[in-house]
Amino acid sequence: MDSIVASVISKFRHRAEFGKKKYGTDLDRTDLDLEDYLQHALEEHMDAILYLTKALKLERERKEREKLG
Repeated sequence: MDSIVASVISKFRHRAEFGKKKYGTDLDRTDLDLEDYLQHALEEHMDAILYLTKALKLERERKEREKLG
């Protein structure tokens, strides 16, 4: 296993532990249905789009500062 795969697996483990502590449950839960999981996924992807948009904005600003300075 290469270092990148190991790093991603480690991050998934930490994320699972964090979620278990924060929410007191994990994905083995049975109280949510398909629509609930789809709604959660939609909201997470919307958040991801916002984070990516912000990161792109910051990168553009950094490049602009490099040009000027």
